[in-house]
Amino acid sequence: MKITCIIVEDIQIAADFLKKFCDKSGLIEVRGHFLNVEDALAYLAQDQVDLLFLDIEMPGATGFELLDRLTYSPRIILTTSKTEYAFDAFQYHVSDYLKKPFTYNRFLEALQKIARPVPTDLPIVHTATTTSPQVPSPDMEFLFIKAEDKLVKLVKNDIFFIESMRDYVKFVTAGKNYMTYSTLKNLEEKLNGGIFLKVHRSFIVNINKIDDIRGNTIYLQGNQIPIGKGHKDELVKRLNIL
Repeated sequence: MKITCIIVEDIQIAADFLKKFCDKSGLIEVRGHFLNVEDALAYLAQDQVDLLFLDIEMPGATGFELLDRLTYSPRIILTTSKTEYAFDAFQYHVSDYLKKPFTYNRFLEALQKIARPVPTDLPIVHTATTTSPQVPSPDMEFLFIKAEDKLVKLVKNDIFFIESMRDYVKFVTAGKNYMTYSTLKNLEEKLNGGIFLKVHRSFIVNINKIDDIRGNTIYLQGNQIPIGKGHKDELVKRLNIL
């Protein structure tokens, strides 16, 4: 059974481009194209679909306003020409964020992230710029992550903590936060040992940055990080307690 969707996009050429990819995949049934939020909401009030391809900047209400007004929770793939909305997008737990213009391979990668299983033999060509995160061996002093449509180099000790945000993780540093598509489990395996330690199912912290610990809370550079019950013993072992 195909995944049902609608396209909410005010630029006709962009919508046609996206529909062409949907048809080519053989996996998506496009049930409608809407030029604004109000028309899309009117349709969704009568007919629900599995997936929305949603632009953010449109005449009248924005794509985020549509998400605020939805009465059910389809999967969402945002399509936009700008990256500054990425952080807000992740707060809405979208399935993926496609920056225009995007390739057919990148489109197929987005389909693989939605809830309904997609065949694993899709003809995706992976390159160094589409694998995230790019993490060197644990003994290196830096790592690379895919963020903001580029590979960003982060010095490990500049990272305060890493937070899980559903299908994404957030790297928190002094100057900026970075979002990348990954799981905390995947990062835990690659950052095992050294200065990083998983202290909660949603947090990995840089133990060098811990200011103090009170009860089951870590105070770290102005942030409060909870300590999970199953992680406290390992934390105590790793700290240099006199």
